[in-house]
Amino acid sequence: MVTIIVQISKILMLFFMALFVLDSFLGIKEKDTLKKGFYIKRQRAVMFIVHFLGNIAILAVKQELLYFLFYALEIVILCIFILIFNNLYVRSSKFIVNNLCMFTIIGFIILVRLNFNMALKQLVFFAVAVAIAALIPWIIKKVTSLPNYAWLYCGLGILLLSVVLAIATVSHGAKLAITLGPIRIQPSEFVKISYVFFLASMLQKKKSFRNVVLISILAATHVLILVASRDLGAALLFFVTYMFMIYVATKDLRYLITIAFGGAISAVAAYYLFSHVRIRVLAWKDPFAVIDGAGYQVSQSLFAIGTGGWFGTGLYQGLPHSIPVVEKDFIFSAISEELGLIFALLLVLLSMNCLLLFFDIAMKIKNQFYRLVILGFSVLYGAQVFLTVGGATKFIPSTGVTYPLVSYGGSSLFSTVIMFSVIQGIYILKENEGEQIAKKRKTNQNIKTCKKNKS
Repeated sequence: MVTIIVQISKILMLFFMALFVLDSFLGIKEKDTLKKGFYIKRQRAVMFIVHFLGNIAILAVKQELLYFLFYALEIVILCIFILIFNNLYVRSSKFIVNNLCMFTIIGFIILVRLNFNMALKQLVFFAVAVAIAALIPWIIKKVTSLPNYAWLYCGLGILLLSVVLAIATVSHGAKLAITLGPIRIQPSEFVKISYVFFLASMLQKKKSFRNVVLISILAATHVLILVASRDLGAALLFFVTYMFMIYVATKDLRYLITIAFGGAISAVAAYYLFSHVRIRVLAWKDPFAVIDGAGYQVSQSLFAIGTGGWFGTGLYQGLPHSIPVVEKDFIFSAISEELGLIFALLLVLLSMNCLLLFFDIAMKIKNQFYRLVILGFSVLYGAQVFLTVGGATKFIPSTGVTYPLVSYGGSSLFSTVIMFSVIQGIYILKENEGEQIAKKRKTNQNIKTCKKNKS
């Protein structure tokens, strides 16, 4: 009976996930307000159905009250998050809210299956992130001087990364996190936010060669500290973000080519300087040739994806724990094995939908600072998804980067929720400005009509 419930749950989850993703793409191009509202409401219903189906399978296997209480607590926190952006921020993008909730739901389902204690910690971080996220749009509206603190953002980022370099313990060959009592914090996840704000603030007005050189030196300082900490995955994310923000702000192809060439040289240098980079490249080239050592993790990831096939084995029916650190770097493989490759690809499509939403907002923003902020967060998010999926499928060497909102990692979850909330705050600003312009036009039109009638 348990197996039947798990298999039915798996198929229904796939169907409703496909419907959710379809509504996400239909909603982007829809201009009619009523139809858009219909897609939003259907998405809300569908994501809670997916949540219910996943937890039905979990409860069928575990049959413990603790898992039911955890499920109920998830619903409470998700509903609070939705109500905040429905009622406090009426003009927020409901599609972004829905997408974030769906990513979080999938993350909780797979984490509960893999490691309940990790899922519990993740839920605590999510609850705190929701509380902070509730304030972000209000802060963006009230603090109009955010574009003016470039040096503060830069100094804060360099300081935090330097602290990690100085006092963090080595984990998996790199200095990543600081331990504060029972909590491990990865400052580089938060520095992503200050780093994008720093670049946007510096690039919003001055785009001269001299300013670009100054920005490059300061950005390189961030990256070099990360390299010294051997956090090469984060260093790559910071570099790619810098490259694209420079290009978009200056519209000078020469900068893009020069920076990309410099990045290629740096990648070659990293290969010869760091032994763990050579190990990861070796594992990427032919993981099965070194399956007893460097290639074990990638090989097990490929086995998991192959075992799951298109439709997956079902929750608790696979062997995802055979992949080292599966809850973090290789969660895409666990999803592929037990929920199916089609489900995993739909997850990637939903990430692409987020990028389209972000780019659409950025294109409509007149303020250069806010436009660059959204672009920077978009590049960070997209690059992180690409690196995670690429590493799990052997498309690129593994970089140790997590899947945003899905993988285990409190700092990563927290920073991503904040980034989404910042984009929401900017979107709300745009919507409010649009409403004011529309009202002004209507008032002017009424005045002209009155004058015309009098004459």
